[in-house]
Amino acid sequence: MSSLPERREQIRLVHAAFIRQVVALTQRPEGRAELEALLAGAEQQGWSALVAVLRRIAKGERSPALLNGLDEEDGVIAESVLRGLQDPSSLPDPSQAQDPTLAAPGLAHMIHAARTDPQALVLIGNMADQMSKVGGSMARLAGVVRPLINGERNPDQLCRGMDTQTRQLVLEILGELGKLEAH
Repeated sequence: MSSLPERREQIRLVHAAFIRQVVALTQRPEGRAELEALLAGAEQQGWSALVAVLRRIAKGERSPALLNGLDEEDGVIAESVLRGLQDPSSLPDPSQAQDPTLAAPGLAHMIHAARTDPQALVLIGNMADQMSKVGGSMARLAGVVRPLINGERNPDQLCRGMDTQTRQLVLEILGELGKLEAH
């Protein structure tokens, strides 16, 4: 893992595929139309502030001041794109195994908040969308986000077809949700 704080690294990993795609398309002049389509889709998902910054980056701006005014998630994504353009080895690996003990509390808080907060619902919806695009175990995890928001707590139902690591993550999320819901 990079030296970023754990929460920021989790954001990078969840959005790794998107970050890598933006960097790759920004570096190829023939990728501009595809980049614009990707950004238009992100904008429709409610990421207008982030998209505005990414468009400026695609036009060649590289100032860290571009990050001013972005929320934490958007700032981490934009910063990762800037870093990735300068040093491709800094890009997050979408297939990197995530430590459930780091991801579970954050995901549980977001799921818990999404039950009553429309902004949290949009945020976790965007994360689940990115996770599903990665495929594999991340897509399976994305598939249980909605049931968790809707109150499903049966681990056998939620973990059907998951590998051991993803099952462990879901169990950790359930444990965290149990703590949050007890209050």
